[in-house]
Amino acid sequence: MIYPKNLEQKIGIDAVRQFITEKCLCTLGEEQVINMSFSTNYTTIAKWLEQTSEFSQIIRNKEDFPTDFFYDVRDSIQRVEKDVTTWYSEEEISNLMNSLQTIHKIVTFLHSAKYNANRKYPALTLMTDEIKLFPSLVEKASSILDKSCQVKDNASRRLAEIRKDKGEAAKAVARNLQNAVRDAQKAGLIGKDTQVSRRDGHLVIPIDSANKRKIKGYVHDGSGSGKTVFIEPEAVAEANNRLKELEADERREVVRILIEFTNLTRPHIADLKRAYHFMGEMDFIRAKALFAVRINGIKPIFEDKQQVEWQQAIHPLLHIQLLQQCKQAHPLDISLNKENRLLIVSGANAGGKSLCLKTVALLQYMLQCGLLIPVHASSRAGIFEDILVDIGDGQSIENSLSTYTAHLTNMKLFVENCHSKTLILIDEFGSGTEPQIGGAIAETLLDRFNRKRSFGVITTHFQNLKHFAYETDGIINGAMLYNAERMQPLYRLSIGSPGSSFAIEVARRIGLPEDIIVDSSTKIGEDFINMDNFLQSIARDKLYWEDKRKEITESEAAEASKLNKEKTDKPIKERSPENTRIEKGDSVKLNGQNAVGVVLEIQGKQAIIAFGSLKSTVASERLTLVNKKR
Repeated sequence: MIYPKNLEQKIGIDAVRQFITEKCLCTLGEEQVINMSFSTNYTTIAKWLEQTSEFSQIIRNKEDFPTDFFYDVRDSIQRVEKDVTTWYSEEEISNLMNSLQTIHKIVTFLHSAKYNANRKYPALTLMTDEIKLFPSLVEKASSILDKSCQVKDNASRRLAEIRKDKGEAAKAVARNLQNAVRDAQKAGLIGKDTQVSRRDGHLVIPIDSANKRKIKGYVHDGSGSGKTVFIEPEAVAEANNRLKELEADERREVVRILIEFTNLTRPHIADLKRAYHFMGEMDFIRAKALFAVRINGIKPIFEDKQQVEWQQAIHPLLHIQLLQQCKQAHPLDISLNKENRLLIVSGANAGGKSLCLKTVALLQYMLQCGLLIPVHASSRAGIFEDILVDIGDGQSIENSLSTYTAHLTNMKLFVENCHSKTLILIDEFGSGTEPQIGGAIAETLLDRFNRKRSFGVITTHFQNLKHFAYETDGIINGAMLYNAERMQPLYRLSIGSPGSSFAIEVARRIGLPEDIIVDSSTKIGEDFINMDNFLQSIARDKLYWEDKRKEITESEAAEASKLNKEKTDKPIKERSPENTRIEKGDSVKLNGQNAVGVVLEIQGKQAIIAFGSLKSTVASERLTLVNKKR
């Protein structure tokens, strides 16, 4: 199941289709882009991905893949198939000849790759196995058409004779006309500057109506005043009639040649259709590969199970938009697996939560349409039978649905239809109504999704959902990181801890009076404030260590490795005084914060602490001992 019906518009697949369509060479490929659909068949998707991946290598290797004469001649073939009395025109034969040559070149290109030492492009080469080539038809077409798509003089002996006679007849017409004009001028019937004209296909001489009996011929027209008539000289008329007879003979012979060629193709119509379907597939795959190269898309490790283990995932449409502004999109590391199937993403407003959600929706949908996705090559992807999405305002004037009612209607459908192979994507879970009941309903729904072992990404601000995620197996918290000092979102996802909304900090930064902030904090309660401060401390701690890692160059890393080796050879133990050393079970707090937590485990220079039901890994040096374990 794909929900809602306008999912493609909501997540941007319609825009992706447009980008791919622009890369197609003909309507054969464009139709396949239109028909591109979401599949739940692992073998089919794997084949699509491999084909597109191989073609992206052709593009990146700058190999000379044939791209000329991608003509769609299916209408011509179908017309000939349905009506035995019809035939191909010269232009249709030319398009057929050129496109069949292109198909031949494509097959040759892939077969040469097949016998390459590295056996390149096996998935694409496999597509050629049932494609029949038509060198005899191409040769025949080439023998009857010239470069201007006209039937050659030597297409048949009869045509050659007719055109030779036609040439002589045309000369006779010109010669007789010239003689008639000269005689009329000598007789003083017309002036020396009189111009020959054409009336109803006849070459005529304008002459004074009083002299019309003095020239032997046929009157074809007269002037409006009646003073001038237009006469075709008799000798010219006889030569012109002979020319017209030859032109009719020529047309009949040309039609006979075209019919003869058309009849040669009739027994092969099924194979021709198959060949052009192959050309369309190649055009489609090439267009998908060009789009993949544009967005740095690759084929991740694709497995027949439900998982999203992506490193450095980027929203492709955002990537294209930002590149036009000489900017870069921020990559996301996103993980949904058997142990942690449901990811609850929290954090500040405009911090990238919805973007994270839409990135998952778009990339997974793209993947199951056979499109390469912009992730790191080490990423692992899986397959889902259903994608259920609740993004944006679902109000409907026609249905008189409020925002919250629309969300609940979606949730009802989700609960009824979700299972262990469903991917659920919900933005601002539980919002739109009174927070306490909205949060309670959202938590209950989350529990149902988890019991059905569904997968999903859900964004929220509700604290109870963050707590529920920590307390419940199968669900994990994630935070969109935020720079509190600069009050700027970082658009980076950190999995393992929830995020703060930074509501008070934002209010203080924009200049809301301090007394309002203090009164608001009092109403919320000290525990809530401490909790939010704790979440902010975790975020700052993560940013601190991430920035530290970025500062380490390769040379410094090598030096650190060398020092570590020396320490291993000559171990030096540094011990803190017994009364200040932090150990498992101690009560601690983060430097500068009031919230007190309990040390669950020490891991080298880091400690896992619990603040109520929240757990996080922080650097030991950022902890202050409050009480020793008794």
